[in-house]
Amino acid sequence: MPKYRDHLPQLDGGTFLTDGGLETTLIFHDKLDLPYFAAFYLMKDGAGIEALRRYYATYASIATANRVGFVLESPTWRANPDWGEKLGYSKAALAEVNLAAIALMRELREKYEKLQSPMVISGCVGPRGDGYDPGQVMNEKEAETYHGEQIGFFRESDADLVTALTITNTPEAIGIVRAARKLRLPVVISFTLETDGRLPTGQRLQEAIEVVDSATDRGTAYYMINCAHPTHFEAVVATSERWVKRVRGVRANASRLSHAELNEAPTLDEGDPRELGAQYADLLCRHPHINVLGGCCGTDHRHVAEITRACKAAV
Repeated sequence: MPKYRDHLPQLDGGTFLTDGGLETTLIFHDKLDLPYFAAFYLMKDGAGIEALRRYYATYASIATANRVGFVLESPTWRANPDWGEKLGYSKAALAEVNLAAIALMRELREKYEKLQSPMVISGCVGPRGDGYDPGQVMNEKEAETYHGEQIGFFRESDADLVTALTITNTPEAIGIVRAARKLRLPVVISFTLETDGRLPTGQRLQEAIEVVDSATDRGTAYYMINCAHPTHFEAVVATSERWVKRVRGVRANASRLSHAELNEAPTLDEGDPRELGAQYADLLCRHPHINVLGGCCGTDHRHVAEITRACKAAV
């Protein structure tokens, strides 16, 4: 049974961590093969499942050691119909792997959750296309139908909420929110931002949030920012306007490089974990409502540990 679906504890405040760059860690540090950047592909055998178990356990341990909450984001970012088809997964096989991923998150929660460290299970949804490039944008209805299949799997699991990561455009975001709300699942939208702090479509973050809120009657639990360095968006959120309060989470890149530069880079740019932690702390001092903290491309447990240390000292 879902534990927090009826009330997400992160909405009450307190710090909640999540993980870092899952795929970049598995590929560059663990030297694992992830076709199409699909971490769910590791669920196919015991060795892959154990690699995922070790990965999440590292972050869960950071949360418990610091007596803060944790969001267990399932490794299902690519486990939707188009990417699944590329990997030879039928609809039945996709349902099975999505449910198995949530079961793994439940296993980890049972092992690591403490009274001071509530652990929320999130069913991770990714974009239909690329997380850097909006490509051919679906309309809202198409997006609702497309993502509704995966969200339906999460509805039948122990997932407490759905989090859509690296979303590049508002019609897809609106479709995801409508699908989740129809299935009575809390939903979070996390937008990819470029070096100018705008979505890959060129839309301003403020406009994107206000458009999605208007189209869905404020249907998201909150919003997040991902796949951009803090220096890319700090000026965008440097305002006291109401829309900024809707942003509760940040999963920043370790690197200051653009997405185009990251795609061409032969090695992983890990940035400076201590500097990134300080930048998060500065962000929280200015926006104390932001309380879900993790990383994206190039980050790992070192970055999240520094973010935790710096933010605890600041807050």
